[in-house]
Amino acid sequence: MSSVAVIDYGMGNLHSVAKALEHVVPGIEVRVTADPTLIASADRVILPGVGAIRDCMGEIRRLGIDTVVRDAIASGKPFLAICVGIQALMNHSEENGGVDCIGHFAGNALFFGTSLIDEQGAKLKVPHMGWNQVWQAKSHPLWADIDDGARFYFVHSYYVKAEQQGQVAARSDYGVGFDVALADNNVFAVQFHPEKSQKPGLQLLKNFLNWNGQAH
Repeated sequence: MSSVAVIDYGMGNLHSVAKALEHVVPGIEVRVTADPTLIASADRVILPGVGAIRDCMGEIRRLGIDTVVRDAIASGKPFLAICVGIQALMNHSEENGGVDCIGHFAGNALFFGTSLIDEQGAKLKVPHMGWNQVWQAKSHPLWADIDDGARFYFVHSYYVKAEQQGQVAARSDYGVGFDVALADNNVFAVQFHPEKSQKPGLQLLKNFLNWNGQAH
């Protein structure tokens, strides 16, 4: 039976992620765990996350999850990061006065700011919360059967900006254009919440559970 480990470091919406995985591929073994052995032996790994990056990185380092993440990525198995998970994979975040992160992706997490306006000149609220269109920047197995411009659900005040534009798999816009998905070999990371994004989100999770970890 195929297995997927959802890393539990106390900072993720783990129940909804696990339920969504079980829904899209009935019978799959979902392990919600911080146990390095259970994570290492899983066929696939997911790094979720909600909340402030300082607290997230504090727990990630306290539990040794940063090493677990690096080992899982190095193993070549499919790896998915969600919401704060994508920010944790960057070099650095501006949040909480500046926090160093795991550093898998070159680039930083930046604050949206307080003066965002839409195309009509109306003020936009931060955090960016709700549905927004996701524009695919390159083809990838995780986009299978998902329309370009499909709407996904977001909740965040910080966005990632990758240094290597070839790693950007999708973008969106909220007063400023920003990266919402990054891809690097067996790693795929998204800012939005697929588990809360109805049909497109469930399709992305299904694609991940059927993915062999190769870009094509």
